[in-house]
Amino acid sequence: MRTTFEKIELRSGATVAVSEYGLPSGVPVFFCHGWPSSRTMAELTDAAARELKLRIISPDRPGIRNSSLQPDRKLLDWPPLLAELADRMGIATFRILGISGGAPYAFVAAWALPERVHAIAVVSGAPPLAELADRTGLLALYRWLLFFYPLHRGLLRFSFHAARPFLSLKLPIRLRPLLLQLLQPCDANVMRDVAAFEACFESQRQAWRASADGLMVDAEIYAQPWGFPLEEIRVPVRLWHGRKDRSFHWQLAQSLGARLPRCSAHLVDHEGHYSLPIRHMREILDDLRSA
Repeated sequence: MRTTFEKIELRSGATVAVSEYGLPSGVPVFFCHGWPSSRTMAELTDAAARELKLRIISPDRPGIRNSSLQPDRKLLDWPPLLAELADRMGIATFRILGISGGAPYAFVAAWALPERVHAIAVVSGAPPLAELADRTGLLALYRWLLFFYPLHRGLLRFSFHAARPFLSLKLPIRLRPLLLQLLQPCDANVMRDVAAFEACFESQRQAWRASADGLMVDAEIYAQPWGFPLEEIRVPVRLWHGRKDRSFHWQLAQSLGARLPRCSAHLVDHEGHYSLPIRHMREILDDLRSA
């Protein structure tokens, strides 16, 4: 795998760290990583992107890993940053792939930049959590975080800083099977592949290693209203979700898809939160390229 890495300075003086995968001369696709995660999660796309002649551009969000912290940022701050980043890279129009926690960033860019975004693909995506009256379809960890936010924001911030020294440690290979026992079988099976494990969990470790504050700001965005109506998104949306996803129940994805005017939904049997993007990446990217 051949990748490139650079830091791009914006007009504000802030820097955005970007890694690229796939074919440098290919059709541009911006990758929106999950949470907690960072830009190297896009390693999952590399082999399929090369085959399909796609250029995957994966930035760290502000405060994540090697990108400058932007305190108190909102989801609506993302489209202007993405547009400037694309300008600096000489990219006029592009597609977007968002996985898990990258979903809101893909949706807001599609809403705010319809003249530049050809289409988006959202895989195992987070729904608008602040709108949920019933949270039973969420992973227990997410329900816990939402319970404490915003009334106990200080406690959450303390917890993030307390957890950082442990979550930023590199897990020895011999201990990885213990971590995989926490996953359901369909997800654990794909994570036994070293490359898949590194793309998902090493990108998380690097995010924790860099900054608990950046991850806290990122986490708060999920708990807040997104600030725009999904019904106004006019670009094509490809929605992919596994029916065994335990992070976000597939019915949440189904409800979200029903609100999107130009949505093609793929609810995939026997796949979970991790197994879906890993096993079906070529199919996902090929579908996005043709949109």
